[in-house]
Amino acid sequence: MKKIICAHLYNDFSGSPLVLSTIIKSFKSKGFPVEIITSTEASGFLSDLEVKIRSNNYRFINNRYLRLVLFLFCQVWMFFQTLQYRREDVVIYVNTLLPFGVAIAGKLMGKKVIYHFHETSLNPLLLKKFLKWIASKTATEIVYVSKFLKKQEGLPMVSAKVIYNCLSDEFVKKAESNILSPTKKAPFRVLMLCSLKKYKGVNQFLSLAEKLPNLVFDLVLNATIEEIDVFFKEYTLPKNLHLYSKQSNVHPFFKKANLVLNLSHPEEWIETFGMTLIEGMQYGLPVIAPPVGGPKELVISGFNGYLIDQRNEKELTTKVNKIATDQKHYQQLSKNAIQFVNKFSKKNVENQILNLVGN
Repeated sequence: MKKIICAHLYNDFSGSPLVLSTIIKSFKSKGFPVEIITSTEASGFLSDLEVKIRSNNYRFINNRYLRLVLFLFCQVWMFFQTLQYRREDVVIYVNTLLPFGVAIAGKLMGKKVIYHFHETSLNPLLLKKFLKWIASKTATEIVYVSKFLKKQEGLPMVSAKVIYNCLSDEFVKKAESNILSPTKKAPFRVLMLCSLKKYKGVNQFLSLAEKLPNLVFDLVLNATIEEIDVFFKEYTLPKNLHLYSKQSNVHPFFKKANLVLNLSHPEEWIETFGMTLIEGMQYGLPVIAPPVGGPKELVISGFNGYLIDQRNEKELTTKVNKIATDQKHYQQLSKNAIQFVNKFSKKNVENQILNLVGN
């Protein structure tokens, strides 16, 4: 069978490596040999998949100029790493726009190059245009995670397919067992999982906690304890807010939660999908998300949650409070969430991805 070479720039506990890890597990279950080119400085969703990992030497640097230099160096490094597969029957699977050195090498070797597009809010704009240009010249096929992303970032000259993200079998099993044996107790808990960025709605989450002191707010951040301490050192945090650093296992948080939020700024950071939303729905939790981008394909206001602009604090506060206090309404939203998330079955997604690799 063809060997699949997966490339991802920075391995952490964010959405795009999570999606890739699920895809890699599908490849392995069907007998495909898989190797990964990614960062190895810190752990992430790609760390423990029992496949060969080639380090690209990338790590996060706060100084953006040094980060750009390292980014470009890593592209050259990954380019030559990929050339080592020139005599093998391989498929190149590029996760996000960022590992463009791998895509160039794949194109020069005449291999099939599949891009998996996740992002639209990529800065600076010049870099984004450059990366899209490289993709347009190297990709055999592009996978988009939502119809919105395909419309927003589509490359008309390249064959494309919309394939929604899905959850792993392990995640689904744990979520289903929790639904069958719920252990939630008062008080009502509101959960948000995101990067430690203002455009992700971190400040709005704090403000919401202050306005609703009878509820508990859990904020799980893809950051270290030191980074969290620096970010919040000048904030006065409400007593009903709990901060958590990056987590390899998020199930305990979903298990305790009653509601999941995504408060990304609808102009500064447009979500192209929203993994935490379907994770929450798999646990039977209503969700609230921005009224733009991919979440519009996942959330039906009044059915499985609400689409609310984070800048509309009054509506946001009112809806969270209603969900928390109206038990009948909550149970209906929860029931609908479980029903809706069945659309994102792993089997359907798996078959589509495997067809791309095999053809």
